[in-house]
Amino acid sequence: QVQLVESGGGSVQAGGSLRLSCAVSNYPSRNNCMGWFRQTPGKQREGVANTHTAGGKTNYADSVKGRFTISHDNAKQTVYLIMNSLKPEDTAMYYCAAAGRSACYSGRWFSSDYHYWGQGTQVTVSS
Repeated sequence: QVQLVESGGGSVQAGGSLRLSCAVSNYPSRNNCMGWFRQTPGKQREGVANTHTAGGKTNYADSVKGRFTISHDNAKQTVYLIMNSLKPEDTAMYYCAAAGRSACYSGRWFSSDYHYWGQGTQVTVSS
């Protein structure tokens, strides 16, 4: 079955950096939209960034623009989220998700567009 496995979370001080990885296995297409979402207790899951793996299109939430970069390595079937200038408000559980390619062109961040999810990796940023 399709598996998404995140890694790279941890605890850092404000201003620091982390790189999250999402290893994808058994996904039936390499022409899809890969996204990163995050969630804190009591809040809705919010979209952070996504990328079309065959088209180069990337999107970012306003809250992370200029600080986060999403990339993918199709040969390794891995998606990365490079997070710089981290802030305490970036503290959350981060999830990797896979969707059809149209999710990257929809202009919206509906988690329901994504059919496969990883288990999440915790990011904690202290002030």
